Amino acid sequence: MLSTQRQAEILRLVREQRTCTITALAARFEVSDETIRRNIKPLIEQGLLLKVHGGIMLPERLDEPPFERRMAASLAGKRAIGARIAELVSDGDSLILDGGSTCVHIARALVARSRLTVVTNSIEVARLLAPHNGNRVFIAGGEVRADDAAAVGDSVQAFLRQFHVRYAIVSVTAIDMRGHFMDALPADVAFSLAAFAQAERRVVAADHAKFGHSALLHAFGADCVDVLVTDEVPVPALGQLLTAAGVEVVVGVPAGGEALGGAGISNGLDRDSF
Repeated sequence: MLSTQRQAEILRLVREQRTCTITALAARFEVSDETIRRNIKPLIEQGLLLKVHGGIMLPERLDEPPFERRMAASLAGKRAIGARIAELVSDGDSLILDGGSTCVHIARALVARSRLTVVTNSIEVARLLAPHNGNRVFIAGGEVRADDAAAVGDSVQAFLRQFHVRYAIVSVTAIDMRGHFMDALPADVAFSLAAFAQAERRVVAADHAKFGHSALLHAFGADCVDVLVTDEVPVPALGQLLTAAGVEVVVGVPAGGEALGGAGISNGLDRDSF
């Protein structure tokens, strides 16, 4: 069977079954596991398939689960992102942080810094950072969501417009293979865009589980982002797109892991570029 025919059949099988393992595909087509990996590599790079442990699946739209589950999901990756941002942010810096689970993990890591000026809509972020090391924390008022104790509404956007900060650090629900940064809720999109407008550096914090998926809302494109802080190097197709848009990709390494660098990928400590 020609490679292109096999690729078409692999796509058909994954659409039927939702997921397929490399071993099962190799047995079906009577070829080696390595041949199947070569067949699926361009499909993954084109965003038609998503690589998972031991196999492949279709990219799916992500919806936000309850906050406590989001806090526990991709825990090692979120902690790695938090630790990396805590290394890159300097004492005395100013920043906006949203109320997403990734930013709560970032706030936990930022407890090691001092004299920060933090603007947030999150009660949890404020609670973590306000008592420590001479930090100043400004919290937006508005309707407080039951799910994550974050304030939302027009008053939040108006509040952000008072400030000028060095970094706006926001989270997203998904990043698709076209470089679209996506969210599940309109209020979170509005917060991110308002935060970016007040910052010198626009930073997105997203673990690798967000790559190759979509969500309900297109929040902003790669051209609106200065830095992506993540826990794994994106697949080549996405990484090249981000690099072409001028996005610096900074990789934090989970405990016991090792990040591999590439074009536009930063593993070394460099506060000036961040």
